[in-house]
Amino acid sequence: MSLSVTAIGCLHGHYPKLDGGDLLIVTGDLTARHTREEFYDFANWMRNQDYEDKIVIPGNHDTWFEKCDTWDIKNWLNIGEFEFLCDSGTEIIYEEDNIELEKTIKIWGSPWSLWFEGINPHCTAFTGTEEELADKFALIPHDVDILVTHSPPFGILDSVDKGKRLTGSLSLRNRMMEVKPRIHVFSHIHEWGGKRLDTTLTKCINCSIMNEHYQPINKPIRINL
Repeated sequence: MSLSVTAIGCLHGHYPKLDGGDLLIVTGDLTARHTREEFYDFANWMRNQDYEDKIVIPGNHDTWFEKCDTWDIKNWLNIGEFEFLCDSGTEIIYEEDNIELEKTIKIWGSPWSLWFEGINPHCTAFTGTEEELADKFALIPHDVDILVTHSPPFGILDSVDKGKRLTGSLSLRNRMMEVKPRIHVFSHIHEWGGKRLDTTLTKCINCSIMNEHYQPINKPIRINL
């Protein structure tokens, strides 16, 4: 069989109806007000999603992680029954169509996005300068099949203000072009939610379900590998 992947991000407390499949990826900004209770609501929702594997990374709105302790995170993960990636990777195994051959898919998740002048001080989790982000993105291994980040790469589905300003990370773009993952999934910039752009070797996907007005109008992205 092929691997069916569903990607969503920038939920901000809205949890869409999903069809189920092999792999669910959530690219951060999970709740509306970043409270502990909301994060546990998210975990309960995730537990009920019908996927073989589930992967979550945080985003710049997910400030709960800056103040919770290790026990809270472990308990949260146990409830949600998903893997949490934060500058870390995982592998999933599936069988190819009709040939009984197992394939391994390598996945890396990173939550970082650029800090900028005027950013909401309540939404600065996992943000930094381009130099700081370069150190984080340098951790991405060369053999990644699916790259999951909160930030878009510079110049790819990342423009705001009617195209006048690009918000993605240049160091992320450079690393993506070095690594050449089959798929790069991200969100963060709502204006491009639900859009895809194929570079030479990598399919880039902005899976934000919110638009720029924080309306959950974009459908989950479905990809087959």
